[in-house]
Order: sequence, then structure tokens, then C-alpha cells
Amino acid sequence: MNSTQWIIFILIIQVIHFLGTWKLYVKAGRKSWEAAIPVYNAIVLMQIIRRPKWWVILLFIPIINLLMFPVIWVETIRSFGKNKLVDTWLVLLTLGFYIYYVNYVLDVKYIEDRSIHPKTGLGEWVSSIVFAIVAATLVHTYFIQPYVIPTSSLEKTLLVGDFLFVSKFHYGARTPMTTIAAPMVHDTLPLLGIKSYLSKPQLPYFRLPGFQKVKRNEIVVFSWPADTVRQFFVREAGVKKPIDKKSNYVKRCVGLPGDTLSVVDGYVYIDGERTILPDRAKPMFYHAVTSKSPLDNATIKLLGRNNFAGYSIRIPKETLKKDKVDELLDKGTNLDKIKEDSTYVYYAGSIQDNRIKSYLEAEEVKTINLFNLTEEEAKIAENSPNIVSIKKFSFSNPRTRIFPQNTNLAGTEDNISPIYIPKANSTIKLNAKNLPLYKKIIKEYEGNTLSQSGNQISINGKVTDTYTFKQDYYWMMGDNRHMSEDSRFWGFVPENHIVGKPVLIWMSIDGINDGLSNWKPRWNRFFTTVGGDGEPTSYFKYFLLLLVGYFVFDYFRKKKTS
Repeated sequence: MNSTQWIIFILIIQVIHFLGTWKLYVKAGRKSWEAAIPVYNAIVLMQIIRRPKWWVILLFIPIINLLMFPVIWVETIRSFGKNKLVDTWLVLLTLGFYIYYVNYVLDVKYIEDRSIHPKTGLGEWVSSIVFAIVAATLVHTYFIQPYVIPTSSLEKTLLVGDFLFVSKFHYGARTPMTTIAAPMVHDTLPLLGIKSYLSKPQLPYFRLPGFQKVKRNEIVVFSWPADTVRQFFVREAGVKKPIDKKSNYVKRCVGLPGDTLSVVDGYVYIDGERTILPDRAKPMFYHAVTSKSPLDNATIKLLGRNNFAGYSIRIPKETLKKDKVDELLDKGTNLDKIKEDSTYVYYAGSIQDNRIKSYLEAEEVKTINLFNLTEEEAKIAENSPNIVSIKKFSFSNPRTRIFPQNTNLAGTEDNISPIYIPKANSTIKLNAKNLPLYKKIIKEYEGNTLSQSGNQISINGKVTDTYTFKQDYYWMMGDNRHMSEDSRFWGFVPENHIVGKPVLIWMSIDGINDGLSNWKPRWNRFFTTVGGDGEPTSYFKYFLLLLVGYFVFDYFRKKKTS
């Protein structure tokens, strides 16, 4: 829905409101035309139902208004004496159209001095719950959103089981585009497992002013551009989701709009210079660990059992042409050369690849193994008596699963040729070679038609060799380089997909995915900041002191006044 369509939709709502309430306005001592003027009619209605005028603001805030409309419907009929439970249910179940019946059929009188306080304990409870939900939804949508780290893509920096507070106001809150959705849930209703929203109508993208731009190497939460699953972690047939209902991802923004980014041996380069990560960033890479003897428990413990990433196989050179080896070395296999000598070629293999597992056991090299380590961990482990060498490993065999999934532009997780990251209003030369990099932007993110015939490119039916971008784009990567699905696989993150900035780890649970009985609090991570210099510092004890201080103060205050 574009801006024009949205204005038309709002006008239709105003007409519906006028037709259903103008006689009630008159009975309340107002003029009938006052029910027809947008915004002004809402201000007058607040006076009629004896509610504060600032409620009008809530009626125009997406998602919040969905919670407020039923409240207004109930308050309206009660202002004209319809206080019975059946009246409340009728106005709610008819989505407010019961007011038409009250307006045209019933001979009701306006109750000018109506008490707005609930008459029962249940009514008081319901009223409190409704406005608690409204307040929480307002905060969740426009200020701070809780988020839990589900995967290890930022391991060593953010851990699986870290509970974050994500600021919406740093970059400016993105107003909801999906207008009809359940409050305070994302794409799925808890327990029911069904979609939590209606795909239409959609509001145009709009972002409130923020006080900073996304900075290089900041950790950012964003809507996953490539999301085609109905539920996160549940694989199924692809679905098309609204932008603000796509799965939330958290990665480090290593490339900004206007940058030319490349990846060499796992390191990120911007405009030809290697980027310097913050000191809290602890990138992890596969390392080929050569030991004197097959791995023993002491060596595995030193390197980290959870860091074990795979093993190597050696293939005699004379068998490289055989069908079995060709199957292993096809483009879909996670193999890459470690080294070569006069007799063998040594390849790294993932323990998750069954084709490698099925290779002849006699060809397995038990003294070369892959471990996922930081460079600091690798340096420390090199001094172990059983370690011959630890060398940082980079995939070098091009893979078409790397963005943009094109054989002519194939790269690897560790080596990607220079890519220009689009900046709003910047213009690039388009040709058959670089079109795969920007095809998704032109068609999906910016809504153009695109066709290609040989070297000729047509956009919106016109032949062209240039394109001007409509919005900014970013390049996101995980610190856990070989265990992260990020921009290296699905490309650019549009500006309208940015959600917010993680600012605080308020809780951290080890074993969060292993069942409640296996949960172990990481107390040293409670109430630690996500950004900043030096090692994270927990402010949990200060929080507890403030909490105790508040209760002590409140106790003596009440005792003094009693």
C-alpha cells in the first residue's frame, strides 16, 4: 500500500466513523459535522466519552491503535447507557459496528456525568491489564525490544542464551508496516504456532528520527532479507513475509553504504584497507591443527571440545580422477585443500558432510583436524607438547552458494572479490557481469521490473546501462566466520530492514536450547553493556543494590505516612 492508497484508506475509515456516530454526536450536544472532520472528530469524541485528549495520539500509532479501538468502542456505547455485558460483547464481536445499531435504531440518551471508574474489581483488573499492554506495546515497538541470541554467529562476543535489550531509538524507530498484528509478538502466536499478523493492508516504510547512524563494526539487529520461512528454525516451503515480520538477525555491520568491501583470507577490507575490529570483537576462524599423534582428551580439552569443526582426508594423487573422489570434490561438498605433497592432496572436510564420512576410513588423516578458534586461542595452544602446528584455514575453492550465487562471480566464505555497497542516490554502471550483484535490489527491494537480453539490460521497460539506488544498504557478518549465515551468502541488508542497536545484556543463560533443567546462569554477563571498550563489566550488583534501596525507602515512606 503506497501513500496515496493509505490516505484513501484513512478517508474510508473517517466516512465509516461519521455514518455510524453523527447522531450520537448530536445527542451529546455537538454538531453532526464534527463527526466528519479527521482528527478533530477524535478530539471531540474524547470529550464526549470523558477521556483525555492525548488518547487521540494513540489512535494514530500503528499497532497501538489496534488496542485502543476496542476501548473507544466500549467507552462510546457506555456513554449512552449501554453498560451490560452483552453490549460490550456485541460491540467487540462486530468490530465496532454495533455502534451503528445504537446510533440509528435505539433511542439512547447521553450520560453527561458518567463515572469512568470501573464499578467492580474485575473491571478494574481488566482496565489495568489493557493499559499495561498498551504501554508495553508502545515501549516494545518504538523504544526498547527484548531479544535472545539463538545461534553462535557472534560467539565469543555475544553468546547463545544472551538476553538483549535492543534500542529502537538510536537509529530511529521503524514504524510498523504491518498494520494488523498481535501486540508484542513477532511472526508467530505462542502456543498456537500460527501467523500473528495479516499481510494487508501495509503502511509505507517510515523511520522516526534517530540520534545516530549505523557505525562501522557495530552490532546491529535487522530483519533477515532472505527470510522465506514462516517460523524461525522451522524449515518449510518458502513464504513471502512483510519486511517487519521477517525473522530478526543480529550480526556485525562490517560494510557501510558507499564502501567497496572485499574479504581476503577471512579478513574484511574496506576500500583496500583491512578493517580494525573493536577490542571486544573476537573473530573465530577454522584452524588446521596438526598433532604429533591422534587427538587425545587432553589436546581436545585444551582446544575446546565445542570448537572441534571437522577433520582432514588425504587423497592419493593417482585417484583424483576416479568417480568416488569426483563426487567428494563436487561444488556442493564442503572440502578445501589444506596442503599437497608428492603423493597426497590433503583436504579439509566438515563433520556434517556424510559424503566425507563415507570415504574410505583408511584415507582419513587422524593427525590433522579443524578447530574453530580465535587467533589468540590458536597462539596459546601452539605451545602444547602434542601440537606440531596450528595454521589459520581459509576456504579457497569457489562456491556458487556464496553471494550472488553466480558461477562468474563465485567466491568463498573467506575470499570475496571487491563489491560496492550501494548508497542512496548513488549511480553505478550496469553491465551483464555486475548485474547479479544488484539484481535483487533492483527487483525486490526497490520494486522495479528488470529484464536482460544478452548484454542489454532493461529497467521498467527502458534500456539502460546505469542504475540509481533509492536507499542505503549494509553488509553484515558474524564474528564466528565459519559458523555464520550472513551477507556472504545472501547479500546486502536494505536500510528499511534495520531494526535497532543492542545496548544491554540483561540476562545470560548457558544451555538455553537444552531444556530448562540444563540452564545455568552466566552471572558475570548479567547487566553488561554490548558496546564499549575493554572487557564487559557486570552492573548486576549495582542493580540489586538500587532495588533493595528502593524497597527500604518505600517501606519507611509508608511507615511514616501510616
